[in-house]
Amino acid sequence: MELEVADVTNKRLKPSEEDNETTQTGSEIAKATEEETAAATLASEQMELEIANILEKINRFTNLVSELLESGKSMLKELSNEFEERIILVHKEQMEKWQEEIKELRLLDTSNEEADALLGNAKYLLQNVQGES
Repeated sequence: MELEVADVTNKRLKPSEEDNETTQTGSEIAKATEEETAAATLASEQMELEIANILEKINRFTNLVSELLESGKSMLKELSNEFEERIILVHKEQMEKWQEEIKELRLLDTSNEEADALLGNAKYLLQNVQGES
């Protein structure tokens, strides 16, 4: 059996009319293949344009995000500086208010001390007057 298979594969086929038709169809197929290749090239060029457009969108979006980050950083820095200045101002105003309260308390204390001294002197005088009488 193996010999028969070997004989079939070793035989040479003669070109027939069908082969001529196949050859003509082959040239048509070659033309069609060339057209498909040209169409594929056009499609490939179109695809490359689409990819280039997407890459351009990516670049623009990346630049936009970068600009937003930078503007956000600067805005937060300005806000932080303004917050710091206002907190310092509130602290300063509160310290001045408390310093004023301290001054008023000292003045009141001095006034109370003077009044206490006057009352002490008056008490002493009253005791001496009552003691002499």
